[in-house]
Amino acid sequence: MNETFKRLFGERETRKFFAPGRINLIGEHTDYNGGHVFPATITYGTYAVAAKRDDRRINLYSMNFEDKGVISFSLDELDYDEAHNWANYPKGMIRYLQAEDRPIDQGFDVVFYGNIPNGAGLSSSASIEIVTGVMLESLFEWDLDRVDMVKIGQKVENEFMGVNSGIMDQFAIGMGKKGAGILLDCNTLKYEYAPLELEKEQVIIMNTNKRRELSDSKYNERRSECDLAVEQLQQELSIETLGELTEEEFQANKHLIESDIVKKRAKHAVYENQRTIQALEALKKGDLDRFGALMNDSHVSLQQDYEVTGEELDALVEAAWDQDGVIGARMTGAGFGGCAIAIVKTDQVDAFRENVGSKYKEKIGYEATFYVADIGDGAREIETNEVIQ
Repeated sequence: MNETFKRLFGERETRKFFAPGRINLIGEHTDYNGGHVFPATITYGTYAVAAKRDDRRINLYSMNFEDKGVISFSLDELDYDEAHNWANYPKGMIRYLQAEDRPIDQGFDVVFYGNIPNGAGLSSSASIEIVTGVMLESLFEWDLDRVDMVKIGQKVENEFMGVNSGIMDQFAIGMGKKGAGILLDCNTLKYEYAPLELEKEQVIIMNTNKRRELSDSKYNERRSECDLAVEQLQQELSIETLGELTEEEFQANKHLIESDIVKKRAKHAVYENQRTIQALEALKKGDLDRFGALMNDSHVSLQQDYEVTGEELDALVEAAWDQDGVIGARMTGAGFGGCAIAIVKTDQVDAFRENVGSKYKEKIGYEATFYVADIGDGAREIETNEVIQ
């Protein structure tokens, strides 16, 4: 990266920054149901090498999109520009941070490089947003509350890029901690770190290599089914979201929900949220096996009650469950393609990849891709000589 910077922008003293990607360990389709999510940051992510300029010009270059060349604009030209492609993510951060009265009075040159597996759904867009925020904070010597930066990252995604996503990605990436997951209440942003010291285990990310096809119609359908469940439960319960209910409260009142399908959707939202809370307790006690069992239960619920897994994700997860040394496995993300994750004993990782890979190819007809990930720190400035994974 330093050589690329030197070639493009000349010999200068630079600073280096990193923001990770993230996985969601448990808690799927709970965020919009008033529940918790349980993300962790991984050691794959986005790097940025940067130096200030003496004028108001901003030059951005990505080693992942070399064909786009250097994308240039002025501090006075911060509107969304379709032609600027990937560079709209950092541009949005610059624009919204400046709007928060954060002084950016000079231009700068930046080289970005990301090693997040392409198309794996590990949140490369939030990673580039937050690495830009951390970079600007350091270059211009602000003291910016990290949660405020996280909120600005979400605002870029929602308002500048026009993607209607929640806050989990930016929050996990901004607040992640090595050897820990985060139990996050998406509504209040209250959070708690959970110890996840994997000494003899690894996290394996399994990419179906099927493009995610959770269409807007399916997503909206699930949301409206959950809204309908709340509406019918409100006949006797004073609740605003399904996340407010325990399993017992749901079972005692589920007769209020008229449709069996809506009942199943609501059951997933309630039970999945409770699984995130139980997961925190299990990890606090150092009970990784219990955590793995909750991951397995989560996948079954997403498959049978919420019906968002699909053949490819089920093939991966069910093959994973059959392997020696597997603590737990589940789909992660929105569903209908994308990725699954497994926690696997380190000495079984090679056999796991080979066995699950061959079973998947036999059943689906094409190969899955496997990535071994560690739980790493959140976004930060790094030492210039730190090795890029």
